[in-house]
Amino acid sequence: GTQWRKDQEQDLKNVLKNTDQDIPLVFVSGNHDIGNTPTRETIDNYCKNWGDDYFSFWVGGVFFLVLNSQLYFDSSKCPELKQAQDVWLNEQLAVAEKHKCKHIIVFQHIPLFLRKPDEDHDYFNLEKSVRQEIMEKFHKAGIKAVFSGHYHRNAGGSYRGLEMVVSSAIGCQLGEDTHGLRVVVVTDEKIVHRYYSLNELSSQGIEKELLDMLAKQN
Repeated sequence: GTQWRKDQEQDLKNVLKNTDQDIPLVFVSGNHDIGNTPTRETIDNYCKNWGDDYFSFWVGGVFFLVLNSQLYFDSSKCPELKQAQDVWLNEQLAVAEKHKCKHIIVFQHIPLFLRKPDEDHDYFNLEKSVRQEIMEKFHKAGIKAVFSGHYHRNAGGSYRGLEMVVSSAIGCQLGEDTHGLRVVVVTDEKIVHRYYSLNELSSQGIEKELLDMLAKQN
């Protein structure tokens, strides 16, 4: 809703054009895309530019779910859209159960929690009753990990075998971390991840353990 919106979107698209064609890009909607209180209009606008606000995909027997967490944060202006996502999510989890996938991994902008499943609700996590319902649903479905941003700092914890991974930002830092990104390697047995600063990546690349795991995958 700002005067810079269109120019910022175009800047990002121009930068992303330089990404190697072999790297698929997957976008996860957040509060800076569709607002803290999304509306049908803000979500439609996002979808026109970046694709669906929630969807699923498979890679090598691993099932990925991308969710619109703004609908869990405040759906007061579009309750029917939250309800539609809930119905869809239940259907997707039923599909996952039937197909016996190796792992189920979730991407959503707002973390379920930052460090502890029972922590107080604030701007950077989901409200407690909403969080509890989602965590229990994910646990029953056998989801291994949820990857989020939003906090602009690294954080995370676990709930009954479900790992909550919160990654800092490649841009604006709010804590002690430096600009960077998280590298995740998924094998048949496990999900391993490390946060690297851009300086680390440009000077030494990713560590040998992850490279060895990647080599075994190929």
